[in-house]
Amino acid sequence: MLGGMAGRGSGSTGQPAAVTLAVGQEELLLDRAVREVVDAAKATDPDTDVRELAAPELRPGTLAELTSPSLFAERKVVVVRAAQDLAADTIKDVKDYLAAPAEEISLVLVHAGAAKGKGLLDAARKAGAVEVACPKMTKPADRVAFARGEFRALGRSATPGACQALVDAIGADLRELASACAQLAADIEGAIDEAVVGRYYTGRAEASSFTVADRAVEGRTADALEALRWALATGVAPVLVTSALAQGVRAIGKLASAPGGMRPGDLARELGMPPWKVDRVRQQARGWSADGVATALRAVADADAAVKGGGYDPAYALEHAVITIAHARR
Repeated sequence: MLGGMAGRGSGSTGQPAAVTLAVGQEELLLDRAVREVVDAAKATDPDTDVRELAAPELRPGTLAELTSPSLFAERKVVVVRAAQDLAADTIKDVKDYLAAPAEEISLVLVHAGAAKGKGLLDAARKAGAVEVACPKMTKPADRVAFARGEFRALGRSATPGACQALVDAIGADLRELASACAQLAADIEGAIDEAVVGRYYTGRAEASSFTVADRAVEGRTADALEALRWALATGVAPVLVTSALAQGVRAIGKLASAPGGMRPGDLARELGMPPWKVDRVRQQARGWSADGVATALRAVADADAAVKGGGYDPAYALEHAVITIAHARR
């Protein structure tokens, strides 16, 4: 992803564009888009002055002041964060500036890309701003592709299994994922495969409360208990575990009560789940009956009461719930 962004925030001469538009809600990618412009400007002039402002700090007249010619003709980068939140009178100032950008100035507008502030977004595009897409990565497949791109940008390759295992271990935090890729690339001389990731991150994914729930509803008692003990040992709050258990059991109940013969997309909308989760719940639902779901829900309710003050030992209550749920599947 970083390699894919390279060069798009700067002109053909290697100098940064007069106006760059970073659009999206993925903070890591937005920060990289800004850094790319700053790095390009400083490569041209190490003394480049960088000014970052949040939307409330940019008032009428502020942009004109920041972009006015200086006595020493110094290069500047002006970064406006959350540009979608700019006030109407300030947006007018920015639009006026877009019509005639100043020499030696690079303006970076960081915009969430939603309907709010769309007029400014359209004006920047119409003015020929260089646009960098920074969409939120909500799908696991996107994060796997991101990990693959990170390794490639670092001059390394990793097997598909390694990328998938890393995403499973790290989760949705893109900064942590990028950091893990960099760590592996620095530490490992040979092939980066699933076994390498396993050695580095064993237990990391298992600390998730949702992993405890997944293993329990799958009937994998020993794995669920191991995941639970690791989660509690690493500071996961017991109430998060009961919440995940409840969601896991309810998802199976909702799937069982859904009308038959529905298309995957319609079923996902009916259940209020993303398609990938519907596929997972379908697999987990095998072996469950209506009575089993009822038993599991009672076990979750008892554990929830215990961890919220109704019992003396939350860990014991959770272990009992996990065992009951796993056995209820059978």
